[in-house]
Amino acid sequence: MSSHRRVIDRLAELAPAYDRSGDFPAESLRVAHAAGLLTATVGERYGGRGAGVEETARILHALGQGDPSVALISAMTLVAHARQAARPHWPEELYARVVKESGERPVLINHARVEPELGSPARGGLPATRARRTGDGWAISGTKRFVTGAEGLSWFLVWATTDEAEPRVGTFLVPGGSPGMDVAGDWDPLGLRASGSHDVTFREVEVPYEQVIGLAPYGPAAEQDNRVGAAIHLPLAALYLGVARAAQAFFRAFAHERVPANLGYPVGRTERFRAAAGEIEVLLTAAEELVFGGAAKVDAGDPSYTPEQALGTRVLADRHGVRAVELAVRLLGNPGLARGNPLERHFRDIQCAPVHAPQADIALLAIGSKALGL
Repeated sequence: MSSHRRVIDRLAELAPAYDRSGDFPAESLRVAHAAGLLTATVGERYGGRGAGVEETARILHALGQGDPSVALISAMTLVAHARQAARPHWPEELYARVVKESGERPVLINHARVEPELGSPARGGLPATRARRTGDGWAISGTKRFVTGAEGLSWFLVWATTDEAEPRVGTFLVPGGSPGMDVAGDWDPLGLRASGSHDVTFREVEVPYEQVIGLAPYGPAAEQDNRVGAAIHLPLAALYLGVARAAQAFFRAFAHERVPANLGYPVGRTERFRAAAGEIEVLLTAAEELVFGGAAKVDAGDPSYTPEQALGTRVLADRHGVRAVELAVRLLGNPGLARGNPLERHFRDIQCAPVHAPQADIALLAIGSKALGL
């Protein structure tokens, strides 16, 4: 983390203003880009350093301490590059262009999968967004929800169903700013306010024929498999543990600096604060051991590390992070909920941890099915 300290500190300086305004955190993303963090997972075959799951988790843990909105936008791009490094699927010339441009400026990539009627694909179902075959490509129409970083994305990876006689499902590579796209600007949440996870509507957006990946017959085989994806589950868990570590840092400073007149010494010396500090540290250390240890096993190709273990780690890490921040807020009382200090923002941001798909009930269903041999 020490190598990322300057980035963390600068993001933390910028975060309060972005949180208040909800504006796209362009300056913060430029800071992350300048540090090489947005391209860390570009594969070695493409001239990148090919960061693995553990390094990705540590990057997002650091960015989460500075500004988790920036970390989440970054995570989507990092995962897209990691998937390409593991299994090339983009058109070669197009991806080469993306890599080249990524060296010059932040080139942000994210999937657009969730829909108003469908909800999260993690719960099953196929997209209503349609890809109509045209003379030289596809025309995409539909609405996607919660597209993180929408205002600043260079590429939208749009999950859609073709209008063919025998429909197929695939991911269509749509450049940001394409004619027919409308970013709603309706993102107004409790936490991660600067993540820009707006609704995006596509109206006959034209895409060249070759800019589609993973086309498969319409049916259950095309649905999302929640058991795969340790490369995203573990880094996401690390991101929110970064939020919890930032909350812990504020709690520690308060414990040393707050000296009530009736006490005469810092509240950190009281048994109540010391016990809470101990519980917070145990919660976070245990979660980090699971996350980073699991990530190292994934990188090493350890066959004993199962998809269910990655899912379980995320469930526990999210619970531990939320609990740790709640403890800090409870100990501080009114100051912990006061706008204008970082802890209140960390408390709001950490509530977003359990929201990411697959949510705990879906993860536990997969884990329980495996445990019962079903």
